[in-house]
Amino acid sequence: MNKITIIIESILTAAVVALFVLFFTVNPHAKKVNHDEIVASGELMPIAIINTDSILKHYTLAVEASEKLMSSYEESTVKLDTKAKSLQKEAETFQKDVMDFQRKVEANAFLSRERAESEQARLQKKEQQLMAKQQDLENLRQKLSADFMDEQAALTQQLQDSIQAYLREFNADGRYHLVVNDAILLNKVAGYDITDEVIEGLNARNQK
Repeated sequence: MNKITIIIESILTAAVVALFVLFFTVNPHAKKVNHDEIVASGELMPIAIINTDSILKHYTLAVEASEKLMSSYEESTVKLDTKAKSLQKEAETFQKDVMDFQRKVEANAFLSRERAESEQARLQKKEQQLMAKQQDLENLRQKLSADFMDEQAALTQQLQDSIQAYLREFNADGRYHLVVNDAILLNKVAGYDITDEVIEGLNARNQK
């Protein structure tokens, strides 16, 4: 897994973790829960656990968002790299021309002063053009970065909205008072994890 893949997955992970941390508050109409009684009876409390990493790996919308961001990043990288290499070649050619001009001046090789001044003016113009292209490249870099951030924000919001909408439907009957991300837990208790059920429901909803 390369660095950008890790970064993209980290971004998406951070975007959805908050959805599962105290996502549901206590249902005001639910019966008051006595923790000691439930523990003694061996029944489960109205709490559910979801594994965020599994959601991102198996929820088709999250996978599509990650792949789309990766594709956008790669396209931007290729575009910038192509322009940067082209500009680098021009800069190298310019440096050779400057060195050639300096050698000719030192060797008094120009037939006239006017010829030397004409070549100097050409090199100065070329230098200005290269500086302008360098600025254009930097502007493009900033634009592509901003576009990527906008796309990332839009996809993240779409992912958040999708998961939130499904969880509201999923818990419409108020069966769970609390849904938490297992990343914040010190240990997990069997019977509370509903990750597979949620993933199945999310994917079924996404297909529709």
